Amino acid sequence: MPKLISFDIDGTLEVGDPPGCLTMQMVREAKDQGYIIGSCSDRIVSNQQRIWRDHDIPVQFTVLKHQLDAVKVEFEAEQYYHIGDTNIDRQYAERAGFEFFLPEKALTHFWSPS
Repeated sequence: MPKLISFDIDGTLEVGDPPGCLTMQMVREAKDQGYIIGSCSDRIVSNQQRIWRDHDIPVQFTVLKHQLDAVKVEFEAEQYYHIGDTNIDRQYAERAGFEFFLPEKALTHFWSPS
């Protein structure tokens, strides 16, 4: 069964405002490894979709931050992760039953050298 990663954008991804430490190449690598990926952000859904489209990364979901629980209902996964940079991200992730990672911690958990 696949695992799922939800990405916040601002402060998390390199394309955010402010930019975060996770690159779009890292997102591609997670997708290539079989993760279900998408975004859960304060940005409107059409803006999230544009970011993914502009970087040619097909994602399975784009939702507003408070709708993270709907992602868990829609997708069956072995594990659910949300990567974000704020306490609000942590709050919504934990409320929805996701394991939460700050971007810097996610670097070593998901992309550490073998």
